[in-house]
Amino acid sequence: MGIQIIRQSATAPDLQDHGTVAVPLSAPACALRGLDVAIPQRPGTETGLWECSPGRFQRQVASGEVMHILAGAGCFLPDAAGAEPVEFRAGDTLFFPPDTRGVWEIRETVRKLYVMV
Repeated sequence: MGIQIIRQSATAPDLQDHGTVAVPLSAPACALRGLDVAIPQRPGTETGLWECSPGRFQRQVASGEVMHILAGAGCFLPDAAGAEPVEFRAGDTLFFPPDTRGVWEIRETVRKLYVMV
């Protein structure tokens, strides 16, 4: 497989239903859609597009993550003592170290490109 491209990734319509968040903190639970991308010769790599409807939920991911926000806006409230809330919007890039815990507060439907590291 050669170079892969997702055309117009901020608005690409072909995302698949991924159910709802695992630990919702609002009702209704945030709906998830996504597109998983396989990287040849890197079988453990998790990457793709992720989309989440407005609401709040607990982040339950042990991996580190690099993400670029393609659309939407919100805030991440880290659990770490003394950590400040992280506001984000379309065009921002975030780097989460492994075991970053906290609460996602999605204000406008968020779509991001992510790579788990």
